[in-house]
Parts: sequence; structure tokens; C-alpha cells
Amino acid sequence: MTGKKERAVITVTGVDHPGIVAAVTTELAKLSVNIEDISQTILQDFFTMIMIVDVSSVKRSEVQKALDRVADKQKVKIIMQHEDLFKYMHRV
Repeated sequence: MTGKKERAVITVTGVDHPGIVAAVTTELAKLSVNIEDISQTILQDFFTMIMIVDVSSVKRSEVQKALDRVADKQKVKIIMQHEDLFKYMHRV
């Protein structure tokens, strides 16, 4: 592993129910993905979470596959974008 961090932004949205945070963070931990920042809120019945994670130690495709499995099981939408792409898409 090089000294350069490779970060991604993960967003999770869906109808709120117990276990969403646990399911997502457990899968990330299994892959040694470090969560650098996390924010989650519930707006009425809707769950939203955004995380900045360090994916330097793992292939992003592996992370995406794990997140896809969690999304299917938890019935939520999970999107992972490389930090650079996220910044580019949301610049003013």
C-alpha cells in the first residue's frame, strides 16, 4: 500500500429500519475500510447517511460488491463515488 489515501463518498438512503448502519459498517470493517467521517439522519421515515471512507487498502470493486449485497438485503440504495468524482460533480 502506498502512503497516498484513496477516499470515496458513500451515500445510503431508504426507508428507516433497525440495522442499516450496523450492516453497512460491518461490511466495511470486514474489508478493512476506514470510515473517516460519517453523518446520518432520519427525516420522518426516511434514513439518510453519508460517509467518507479510505479505500486505499482494498479494490473499490470489492467494496462496491459488498455494498450491493447490503443494499439488496437492507432494501436501501447505496452509492459509492470516488472522492475526486464526487467533488467534480458537486462543484459550484
